[in-house]
Amino acid sequence: QVQLVESGGGLVETGDSLRLSCPVSGSSLSTYDMAWFRQAPRKAREFVAAIMRNGGNTYYSDSVKGRFTISRDDAKNIVYLQMDSLKPEDTGAYFCAAGQVFRTIYAQREYEYWGQGTQVTVVG
Repeated sequence: QVQLVESGGGLVETGDSLRLSCPVSGSSLSTYDMAWFRQAPRKAREFVAAIMRNGGNTYYSDSVKGRFTISRDDAKNIVYLQMDSLKPEDTGAYFCAAGQVFRTIYAQREYEYWGQGTQVTVVG
């Protein structure tokens, strides 16, 4: 059983940084494309960033491009999301997802496994 457990969220001020972690257990990380999604209160869950299993190509939503960095360490079976220059609109629950994407990295249906989420709150 593949399990993902996010950590690293918290309450920060505008302009601060956070690094989210997502260790993967039950399978080798190298077989999965990985992504982060987020869900703000009363809004739909949205794509944030993805990193592919072959070659490590990365993709970002326009709202986080240039501020967030997704990375993976296949040897340690862990994925990270470095978030810099945080804004109040980045507030939400952040979810790590794993899958083998065939059509589009932006669709939640492409990811088979999900974590429970970690809360990020940006104030000020």
